[in-house]
Amino acid sequence: MTPSRRTVLAAALGAGAGAAATAAGLPPATAADLPPAPAVGTPPATAADLPPAPAVGTPPATVAGTPPAPAVGNPPAAAWKLRWAPSARDVGTRAFETVEDDRAASHPAAKPHIKTEGDAFRFDIHTVDRDTHTDRQRQEVTGCRTGDTYLTWREGETWRVTYRMYLPRSLRATTTFTHIMQMKQPGSGTSPIVVQSLRRVGGEQTVELKVFGGDVLVGRTALEPLHDSWTDVDFRITIGDGASGAVRWILTNGGATVVDASKSGVDTFLADRVRPKWGIYRSLGDTSGSLRDTYMLLTGMRAHQLV
Repeated sequence: MTPSRRTVLAAALGAGAGAAATAAGLPPATAADLPPAPAVGTPPATAADLPPAPAVGTPPATVAGTPPAPAVGNPPAAAWKLRWAPSARDVGTRAFETVEDDRAASHPAAKPHIKTEGDAFRFDIHTVDRDTHTDRQRQEVTGCRTGDTYLTWREGETWRVTYRMYLPRSLRATTTFTHIMQMKQPGSGTSPIVVQSLRRVGGEQTVELKVFGGDVLVGRTALEPLHDSWTDVDFRITIGDGASGAVRWILTNGGATVVDASKSGVDTFLADRVRPKWGIYRSLGDTSGSLRDTYMLLTGMRAHQLV
């Protein structure tokens, strides 16, 4: 592993009753104040006379309806905190850290390729579009902007992004790569960390999630049943170097979960920070004849941090 992939991830004393009373300024107890002693000859109470002890593990009784207070020193349970929730209609593409719209200026007549449509973000791509590397096409956005700043996802943190995506029938899986979401380290020339892709497997169209390092398949499901409909995406990542990372990927369509897959012990960190990307990024090397002028819609985008 190179240096850019460094490894992260009582007892209280009590005074006697008399001493306490004296200290408080109270007169000491007298015989009249004390409960009567048992009559002479009365046997002492035995175990049979005592109420049963609570079973081991039985929680202490509480005031009705009131949950017991947490033990002193126990931290509260971790919870998801909303960090980003843009409205396409209100903020447009300023919802993102950067916009990579035809960055090679290969098809200026079609700009903008990335725009809003109602309260959704729309990504258009055409067979004539070219990226700065001319063997591929790219219309993508990066990051999560909040006002004049943006979210930074750091090593050791856990993040969750949720959104709805519409994949038309013209957006097909290919024999090479067609990525529709990536997790990357910012900067040119860096490899993806995680990719959500449309890939042909044995001739069948699928949508899959992989951890890029080691080509680790997290999950895969058929693409065609998801075409021309809205699919809910729930993606979670624990950012960790070496084997300290983890991911979970859930797709729901028509109220039914079509995939819920996870992997732990995976590498989800390169250096600096992790930044999400969305859009269409595909190779021109497809051999199935699947490249078409097409588009993708995203809406309801949210980012939560586990805190």
